[in-house]
Parts: sequence; C-alpha cells; structure tokens
Amino acid sequence: MTNPSLPLLVRKKPGLSDYVPIWHAMRDFTRERQETTPDEVWLVQHPPVFTLGLAGKREHLIAPSSIPLVQVDRGGQITYHGPGQIVLYLLLDLRRHHLSVKRLVTLMEQSLIDLLATQGISAERQAGAPGVYVQGEKIAALGLRVQKGCCYHGLSLNVDMDLAPFQFINPCGYAGLAVTRTADLGIEVPLETLERSLVEHLATHIGASPVFS
Repeated sequence: MTNPSLPLLVRKKPGLSDYVPIWHAMRDFTRERQETTPDEVWLVQHPPVFTLGLAGKREHLIAPSSIPLVQVDRGGQITYHGPGQIVLYLLLDLRRHHLSVKRLVTLMEQSLIDLLATQGISAERQAGAPGVYVQGEKIAALGLRVQKGCCYHGLSLNVDMDLAPFQFINPCGYAGLAVTRTADLGIEVPLETLERSLVEHLATHIGASPVFS
C-alpha cells in the first residue's frame, strides 16, 4: 500500500527534451539531494537518440545512422529513444524505501506488466534480460545508475513511435531482438493516460503517493 508520508513528485517535461541536458540534470539532482529531498519522477519524450550504457559495446550499433549516439552512465547496453515513447526517469532514495537495486528493477518491470494488463495485454519478463516483453518482443527497456543509495535513469515504454531506428542496433545488446509498441497491440489509449497510469502503478509498488504537478 502507498504511504502518504512518502510523496513522489511527478514532473512532466512538455514537448521534446534533448537527451544530454536531461541526463545532466538527473545527475546533478542526485548529487545535490539531501536526506529530506523528496523523490521525483520525470516524464519526458526525447528527439531521436541512441544511448549506450556504461559498459555497453559500440559494436551493437550495427549500421550507420544520422541519429546521435550518447554514452551514458546507466547500466545496460544500447537502446533507442524517440517521439511517441514514454520515458520515465526515477530519482529515488532507495534507503528510504528499503529497496535493493534488484528489487527496484523487479518492481519497475511489474509496474509495466500491470499497466499492460489493464489494457488486456499479457506481458512478461525474460530471465537474464531486464525489461518487459510481449510474445517475445521487447516493449519496454530499463536502465539505472545508483550513487550513494540513490538512483536515476529509469525506463522506456514504446507507445506510438517509429520503430525503424531499432533496426540500426542490437536492442539492449541482443542481435535480432524484435521490438513492439502498444499501438501495434491494439491499445488506443493516449500516451498521457498511459503515463499517468504507469506512475500510479509504480508509486504503489514502491510505497509512495504520486503528486502530479
């Protein structure tokens, strides 16, 4: 159950937000936060960009493209962000919620699974491959960075985006991995509605109350 004493501030970035300034802002927020700093969720959409995790291998960019590639400080390999995708950044004090990184990843995945279930879609995890899948096709990716017990980065859910750029990469480091989106699963709910529902599921799982600004 949620705990009203643990607010989760939800900030929606309008329009498209360039990746690097948002990444730097997350990093700065985490570095400067205090014990009493409320946890936050940032909801954004990015212009087309590939991001490569801290230990990611550049060979997973398998074809030339005009889309920029940014090496970042999260875990995981390579993924793609673009318009029509929910990107949810989770700026959380893990100690406050008594969460390990492994447990948080599980709860993030479960939030996505629960969201899709409300739309009649059965989604699942795959052992050894963080994220959420529908009939073997990846619909959501995860990646986190933890510093001094606090995390940033988060998850992405493909809603009504152009999936073609995924052909230029081995998504999350897996050659030939197929990807899908909610629009191809018969889900016609607006992106903004899915965003809000996803936040509510996630807040419930981590034991917090969302505060929408």
